[in-house]
Parts: sequence; C-alpha cells; structure tokens
Amino acid sequence: MHDTLSYLPSIMPAYIAYVIAVISPGPAILAIVATSMTQGRKAGMTIGVGIFGGSFTWACAAALGLATLLHTYAIALEILKVFGGLYLLYLAYRAFKAMRAGNELAQAKDVQPLSTRALLLKGYGIHVTNPKAIFAWLAIIALGMPQGAPGSVAVLIVAICLTTGFAIFMGYAVLFSTPHALRIYNSLRRWIEGAMSAFYCFAGLKLLTSRI
Repeated sequence: MHDTLSYLPSIMPAYIAYVIAVISPGPAILAIVATSMTQGRKAGMTIGVGIFGGSFTWACAAALGLATLLHTYAIALEILKVFGGLYLLYLAYRAFKAMRAGNELAQAKDVQPLSTRALLLKGYGIHVTNPKAIFAWLAIIALGMPQGAPGSVAVLIVAICLTTGFAIFMGYAVLFSTPHALRIYNSLRRWIEGAMSAFYCFAGLKLLTSRI
C-alpha cells in the first residue's frame, strides 16, 4: 500500500484534469441541474447516481484495458457512437417539447415525474452511451500512471476520481434544488430548456458525424 501511495505526486495532474472535466457543463451536468430544478433534490441526486454508474463503468473499462478490445473490434465503437448520438438527439427532442409547453402544462397534475428506476436508467444512459468518456478515462489513467507503475495505481486513480465525481454530482443536485435556484428556473424555464435542447442536439449530431 505504501508503494502505491508513493505515486500520489504523479497522480495529481490526472486528478486535476478529471476535476476540470467533471465540473464542466455537459450532458450529464445539465441533466442533474435540470432534474434538480424541476423534480427536486431527491430526483437530482438519483439521476446523479445513474450518471455515476456510467462513469464507474467507463472507469473500470479503461482500467481493464477496454481500448484494446475496441481497437480490435472497431465496429463495436461505431455502434456505440451511433447509439449515443441518437440518444442525445432524443434528449434534445424531450427538452424541446418541455420548452414549448407553457408553465401551466409543466405544472399540471397529469405531468408525472420520472420514477427512481427511470431516473437511474436515464442518468446511466446519458453517460454510458458516450464513447468519448472512455477515452477521457484512458487519458486520465495514462496521465497518472508512470511507466512501470503497478496496476494498483490505476485502481487508486479510479477510486480517488470517482469519489470526487460522486461528491460533485451530488453537490450540483443539492445546489440547484434550492428555492433560489427554483425561482431562477421558473423565470428562465423556456431559455434553459431551449439551451438544453440545442446543446443535446449539437452534441448528438457532433457524435454521429465525428471520427473517434
């Protein structure tokens, strides 16, 4: 254990890179923010857990060397890229519908919030269908592992980064479920939903048309 901890100085650049990446606005953070403001803190934290599950999946995959498998079977990455792009476009459509709905419709009794299971699956789907996430994790692990470092260093990088990521996801959920955040959302709801729709659409199209 002491030998592994001796690699902490080399892990720090990778950790800083991860923190910068995870706090930056993206599909996952926008989903947590929007859910927290519209359905409350518990829902925001629930979708955050789902997103964390997707991050955990890619982190473990990167640590186990999934890049080798994806390089060998390139079609698997292409399928994942298409699926992820279509899913983001679906989220763009949902956000666009919410933007066009009036406040009365958004608050109507027949508009049911997503169940816990649906929120978990939505959060997981947002993150796990983004093939670029594994490359981010691969870069982080490669950055933090000097040549010849034992596998336990990769485990330590994943553990530290995931713990921080979970805290950040929950922090966003708590912050944007406050009454002040709700008042801001109610006054800017159409703009927020419109921005989310545009972002998801841009991200989905970019994913579908990009070379990874």
